[in-house]
Amino acid sequence: MLSDTGAARSRALTFILLTVALDAMGIGILVPVIPKLLQELTGQGLDQSAVIGGWLTAVFAGMQFLAAPLLGALSDRFGRRPVLLISLGAFSLSYVLMGIATTLSWLFVAQTLTGLFGATPSTAGAYIADVTEPSERTRYFGSMAAAFGSGLVIGPALGGIMVEHGTRVPFFAAALLSLFTVVYGFAVMPESLAVHGRRQFSWLRANPFGALRELRRNAGVPLLLGAALLQRISTGTLPAIWPYFTMQVYQWTPRTIGYSLGAYGLVTVGFQAGLIRYVDKWIGTRATAALGLAMLIVGYFGFAFGHSAWVVLPCIVLTAMGFMAGPALASLLSLAVPSNTQGSLQGMLASINGIAAVLTPLAMPPLFSAFSSGTLGIYFPGAPYVLGAALAAAGIVLVRGKAISGWARA
Repeated sequence: MLSDTGAARSRALTFILLTVALDAMGIGILVPVIPKLLQELTGQGLDQSAVIGGWLTAVFAGMQFLAAPLLGALSDRFGRRPVLLISLGAFSLSYVLMGIATTLSWLFVAQTLTGLFGATPSTAGAYIADVTEPSERTRYFGSMAAAFGSGLVIGPALGGIMVEHGTRVPFFAAALLSLFTVVYGFAVMPESLAVHGRRQFSWLRANPFGALRELRRNAGVPLLLGAALLQRISTGTLPAIWPYFTMQVYQWTPRTIGYSLGAYGLVTVGFQAGLIRYVDKWIGTRATAALGLAMLIVGYFGFAFGHSAWVVLPCIVLTAMGFMAGPALASLLSLAVPSNTQGSLQGMLASINGIAAVLTPLAMPPLFSAFSSGTLGIYFPGAPYVLGAALAAAGIVLVRGKAISGWARA
């Protein structure tokens, strides 16, 4: 079990953040090479490869939606350590399968395995809830989100360099990263959930719908889960349509788009790693969640109606601040459920991420297309941002809708 010493706790938290960062880096490494690998395996052009790539993403998101509550329930029963390390080991295997895949079917098998064990951040979130004080959770959930974001920023850059040495090289590099975290975890990661604090496993709650029925028994949780879903879809709006929107409205080149997304990622990481702890301490967790959603609204309206390039930088800063809502909501939710339910809660949040990952690309790009092509008789390419702002506003209503006594500051 986790020692009470500050040094042991610090090492454990450092490992968790490093694990999340390396996990995201492994995913990011594959981004630049997947299109080329699909072309090699199918002999199709880039347009058809893009369609297949979309199916691969849908498989990952769908499997994560189904499997995350299962892994969360298993971690509530057997502890966080074995579930996290087994998941990382399976991740390593899935990358190897991608690296040696000779047919498209094997690529889908590997992606299914990745989605099945892709709840590493949710198990890590349960671990953080186990070992931190309530007043610290927003800070550490923010640090976890920043670690994941850092990996996604660094990973594609490394993948772009590695692919010059061979299409399969990035896959084996990602596998080695995952394997390294497994070995490191065996050495330094203690268990965080005491045996007496665990609960029996139940298949009835080891699925998204059963987990939701279980969690809704805790006062205020359904409202906050709804807010979390709206926040995930809203924050996903920008990356879903940004390349198309900026090429249409600002006539940007791919290089400029890449630079802007890099800046967006860096600013987002900075806010989640640094600013959020001070905002949370100053105004409270619930208000931090509402403030983040409010910043999304302001930033999105700037993009939608301010059709000049000079609005981009301030609106990027505002929308990046919107990511503060995610860790704040995770903190509020973790305080609303018992310690032996943290795994199920974090699994449910991972399922929500999966839902958002499916819904956002299905809704926002078609909406952009309809309002930018003239088929509706109205030219308004900023329409997806208005919808994203409306979802954020609905999220504020849910966050502020009902006071939950005893676990959140007003």
